[in-house]
Amino acid sequence: MAKTVATHWGVYEAGAEGLSAWPGDPAPSAMHEGLLEAREHPARVLTPCVRRSYLEHGPGHGGSWGGRRGGEAFVAVSWERALDLVAGEISRVRGAFGNGAIFGGSYGWSSAGRFHHAQSQVHRFLNSVGGYVRSVGNYSFGAADVILPHVIGSSEGLSGGHTPWAMVAGHAELLVLFGGVPGRDLQVSAGGIARHGGAAGLQACREGGADLVSVSPIRDDTDAGLGAEWVAVRPGTDVALMLGLAHVLISEGLCDLAFLGRYTVGFERLRDYVLDGRTPDWAAGVTGVPCPAIVALARRMAARRTMIMVGWSLQRARHGEQPVWMAVALAAMLGGIGLPGRGVGFGYGSSGGIGLVPNGFAWPALPQGRNGVEAFIPVARIADMLLQPGGAFAYDGRVLAYPDVRLVYWAGGNPFHHHQDLNRLVRAWQRPETVVVHEAFWNAHARHADIVLPVATMLERNDVACAARDRFIAASHKVQEPPAGVLTDFSVFCALAGRLGVEEAFSEGLDEAGWLRRLYGEAVARAAGVGVALPAFERFWAEGVVEVPEGVGTGRAMLAGFRADPVRHRLGTPSGLIELASEVVAGFGYADCPGHPAWLDPGEWLGAADVGERLHLVSNQPGRRLHSQYDHGAHSQAGKVAGREALRLNPGDAAARGIGDGDVVRVFNARGAMLAGAVLDDAVMAGVVQVATGAWYDPDAEGVCRSGNPNVLTSDRGTSLLSQGPDANTCLVFVERVEGAVEGVGCYGAPEILSGV
Repeated sequence: MAKTVATHWGVYEAGAEGLSAWPGDPAPSAMHEGLLEAREHPARVLTPCVRRSYLEHGPGHGGSWGGRRGGEAFVAVSWERALDLVAGEISRVRGAFGNGAIFGGSYGWSSAGRFHHAQSQVHRFLNSVGGYVRSVGNYSFGAADVILPHVIGSSEGLSGGHTPWAMVAGHAELLVLFGGVPGRDLQVSAGGIARHGGAAGLQACREGGADLVSVSPIRDDTDAGLGAEWVAVRPGTDVALMLGLAHVLISEGLCDLAFLGRYTVGFERLRDYVLDGRTPDWAAGVTGVPCPAIVALARRMAARRTMIMVGWSLQRARHGEQPVWMAVALAAMLGGIGLPGRGVGFGYGSSGGIGLVPNGFAWPALPQGRNGVEAFIPVARIADMLLQPGGAFAYDGRVLAYPDVRLVYWAGGNPFHHHQDLNRLVRAWQRPETVVVHEAFWNAHARHADIVLPVATMLERNDVACAARDRFIAASHKVQEPPAGVLTDFSVFCALAGRLGVEEAFSEGLDEAGWLRRLYGEAVARAAGVGVALPAFERFWAEGVVEVPEGVGTGRAMLAGFRADPVRHRLGTPSGLIELASEVVAGFGYADCPGHPAWLDPGEWLGAADVGERLHLVSNQPGRRLHSQYDHGAHSQAGKVAGREALRLNPGDAAARGIGDGDVVRVFNARGAMLAGAVLDDAVMAGVVQVATGAWYDPDAEGVCRSGNPNVLTSDRGTSLLSQGPDANTCLVFVERVEGAVEGVGCYGAPEILSGV
């Protein structure tokens, strides 16, 4: 029996020579390289550890005893002592402040499996003891997820419900790709991916006769092999370009007025706004795209069957709701929404599973139970919550208050990767009385905890993986045993649940094997409901990967039912129609998110009056790791320049600063500074620099990140009062060459660990 391993970036087989790609994957990712070796890296957490001051003095705001999270040695302790400390702290906080003082942190990417999904595990555990403060939304498409229900009544076409590739290829004559379709992002998908099909879908569109136009400040945000035309646009100005395109469509009589009249409301208000000066010439001044190119593109879009694809990256910026709303409006003006190869979709180039035909049924997940705490925060507002307990914040028409969190319990994900303005996050992280973390490696997340519990990696446990955007269910076999003294998240929570008197509620009397059979049994039952017979568990476990036959799921164009009958399939908006202007949003009175799509000056951009020598930083997803996972591994390290994350800049900008290929550069602004390795590349437009996220945060004594984590530079503010999404891509920086010797990177090992009991 070949052992299969399911990850977020593919399914692999484990053999004597290590991991190799599953034979059924036509375009496997190379991110598996070095995974086995990384398990035994010096950065591995091998024993429970407690921050020295915390162990000596107990809970308290970081620094209250003279110690500081992120800047202090740890003491190795036994599992018994560590579990007693954690259980005692949970009991103390619940008794003194209630469950509303516990924040259950997780970002869910530590496992592709349905059972060992850390986010589900920690939430299930905390719910078994009364609940926790939760976060809503995500760092990927948080702004879009809030605005789209106001526009089309749901988030269809954002994380699911897309027009499948098979209904784009051969139908679309023109693909306009705002943010491009980066090949690196097509490698990964939430829940895993067995067959990487995004690149093939794009190629099929090309072979089906479609022209591709990539709108991005970076030329290779769409792979060169696709032959896309590059429209170099200033970062953060896509909505201005869309408004300029709309002006051409409206002023030249190219809008589909019949579609607008039957399927939308609010067009007149948006039309008046567009015609009030949002001309192609105006848009050229904002975006840097020449006026004739804007006019020509608008006419092409009107003359051909056009599909608008918008990357999630556009809405991770100040006023990120606006390009999402305006893209829907632009597609409505063209009249193609609901038809094959036309309309709009979000994230086609942001995740490998987007555009695949769904199964026709939902895969099971580990039940999380009922949360007894109502309080929540938007996910990107965690530093605000910690710094401003009791403070008011706006969210989607409501005014809420930040809870007073005393205990942060985090399992899965790394906030010192995902979050912005890490220097501010470090300050905020000193506020809770206790921080408990499950981690496999000594990244910054672990180093900023009070209690660190070592947990197994995906290679060291059995699981069942199945993704909503893929047609497979896979056995993820344990390839190797975890190091002695390292437990799974489930085992840790079982032990804590026993100490807190809720073991039966948490485990339901099942061990790992029992839960896997239960979850697979639910999958068998759901599949049978649509006429699919999955094999018995034993055969499934032996075969490793089982695929749902094609034709079971119903591939259809996004909003096809609505287009066919807008009365019977009315949308979830107040009008039941696409709202190009929204009375609800207008009624919120948000100056940073008005009642129709609009261009709002982001403040920090290349058109700012005080831009000076600053360049615009684009911090996108990495191609050699998933987020910050396995940054210490060989595959990620092979992409470093001068031992640090690579920073690409235009040769002209480099020459003006005396920077050569391979030089160490200092990148800085008022929020922070980092070091990176320079790469000169004319694929990056002038005025822009690009660096991938995910380098492990590694501050020196002055707070300069030596490894090149761009989130020391990015802004920690909400996209708007509507969604409070992350504002990572609104960021100006200075870049200068570093003269002389520089300090090496110091994060890829363990901190000082003292012997204890």
